[in-house]
Amino acid sequence: MEIAATFTKLVRYKQGSQIYHGDLLDSSAGRYRVARLEKTPTGAFKQVGQEDVVEKLLCPLEWTPIFQCVGLNYRKHATEANLTVPKYPVIFTKPGDALAGPFDAIQIHSDAQEKLDYEGELCVIIGQDAKNVPEADALNYVLGYSIGNDVSARHYQLPDVSGGQFCYAKSFDQFAPLGPAIWSSSVVKDPQALSYKTKVNGEVVQETSTNDMIWSVQQIVQHLSRGTTLRKGTVIMTGTPSGVGFFRNKFLGHGDIVEVELDGLGSIANSMQFE
Repeated sequence: MEIAATFTKLVRYKQGSQIYHGDLLDSSAGRYRVARLEKTPTGAFKQVGQEDVVEKLLCPLEWTPIFQCVGLNYRKHATEANLTVPKYPVIFTKPGDALAGPFDAIQIHSDAQEKLDYEGELCVIIGQDAKNVPEADALNYVLGYSIGNDVSARHYQLPDVSGGQFCYAKSFDQFAPLGPAIWSSSVVKDPQALSYKTKVNGEVVQETSTNDMIWSVQQIVQHLSRGTTLRKGTVIMTGTPSGVGFFRNKFLGHGDIVEVELDGLGSIANSMQFE
């Protein structure tokens, strides 16, 4: 069943003991005002004629089957890493349990605290099952866009520790906070013309336009769906720009707050809590 993008800025929130979906109307003055939505039997949303001021904003996705992630997808990041860009995108995955909310405190396991790092990324949410999708049709399978942080325990990426394999370092619970909304294509008309930045404790550490991507969103969807079914609800993390802590030799510590802001649309902010 297709997840239909019958919204502009989809949020998920808690009012009292109930959880609802809403279409974000205003987020000024630190408040989120939404038009409450109801899911129809077809998987689409419809407005119910009620507005709420959100008590607690949750992750816009209740779950995801998997995160499909792209490594080395920004030209300046490839330059800082001194790596040759391969013929096809570098792909790794994160499990669904890595999903976290836009303002959640991220609980960092004691074995994941060494060389803890951030990666601000544009996220793409797949709206319907997709397989063998032509590049020209790729955006028709996109439910919307969000912003996320590919939290990474770099210690487990080191070649002498894991052979340079990425997945384990990035697969701890809550290592993929996402939100605050899912913006539809009526809001994000061109995913290659967005600007975003990452801050650590208020300091800008990453700043980019998505026009620095090596592979576009359309090319990524085409590649990931080649002979493989992308299930609805899949989150594609499209890669991080230059400025990660690993190449600054400045890693995250207990209590550090990482913000990722998609200019003009919204931001997430998560504190790192060492267990």
